[in-house]
Amino acid sequence: MRKVRWGILSTAEIARTQVIPAIIQAKNAEVAAISSSSGRGSETALEFGIPKLYNSYEELLNDPEIDAVYIPLPNHLHKHWVIEAAKKGKHVLCEKPAALNAEDATEMVNVCREHNVKFMEAFMYQFHPQHQRVKEIIASGKIGEVKLMRSSFSFLLEQKDGNIRMDKEKGGGSLYDIGSYCIHAIRFILDAEPAAVEVHGEMDSETGVDLSAVCILELENGVKAIFDCSFDTAFRNEYEIIGTKGRIIVPRAFRPDINGGEGIIIIQNDSVETIERIHGYLYLTEIEHFSNAILEDSPIMYSGESMIKNMRVIDACYQALIN
Repeated sequence: MRKVRWGILSTAEIARTQVIPAIIQAKNAEVAAISSSSGRGSETALEFGIPKLYNSYEELLNDPEIDAVYIPLPNHLHKHWVIEAAKKGKHVLCEKPAALNAEDATEMVNVCREHNVKFMEAFMYQFHPQHQRVKEIIASGKIGEVKLMRSSFSFLLEQKDGNIRMDKEKGGGSLYDIGSYCIHAIRFILDAEPAAVEVHGEMDSETGVDLSAVCILELENGVKAIFDCSFDTAFRNEYEIIGTKGRIIVPRAFRPDINGGEGIIIIQNDSVETIERIHGYLYLTEIEHFSNAILEDSPIMYSGESMIKNMRVIDACYQALIN
């Protein structure tokens, strides 16, 4: 079986702890090269047995044997390197948020199309099977007509000094970092786009970065949604869908991987509560899905159009927060 030959741009923690191991485990992918500007490239290449090491991203992109690249660079660098990779004919999996605004995201999608390469933003959580099961339960009518969805993603960022999440110029902020997941989940699960947003947040006085935000969305289909994201509260990664006859609670929505890949779905209907446990490997499934799309020239699950729409909501949330 032919395998997609992946190049990794940087030795970021997410690459070393999650994505590189997933590529190694994938049936249709292999890590062919890594590039680093930090000097840690040789250490990572040795650890994972990566055959090629480059000292610059340009060198890796010039390698004709690389089919696709994974970009886990700081947010403000995504646009430049996605476009450079596309111009070199490389398919691109880029960490979220793929861009800092919808205008940049649109340009990135268009350049990738012009160069006939696939481009996907790495919202890995969506590849866990618990979410398709949630959509099946909603479609079955078990909780009645959906009226409200709530989502939360937060953690306590104890060491803020020097953390890239606190650097406004580099795309720091809770909305970019974790609020983006909540927005994506609301759009993905309810299959609807927000028509209006209201945001209340807390800004860091020194950096101007949003430490937390509470957002109210009114969707085009009339359903309401509320989400909160924060660097200043206990760890939560969950969503809840409330209908006229019951509700669905997903307490491990975005990071089931830290529980061995086990997702939990709690269905409450009248006085009856049902709990379903579903296992899945989100990073591995993401890599195999994207690699298969390259090998088979098939559509990717998360389209460029959807990515742009997600960025538009993030733009609207930041605009509402500023005002």
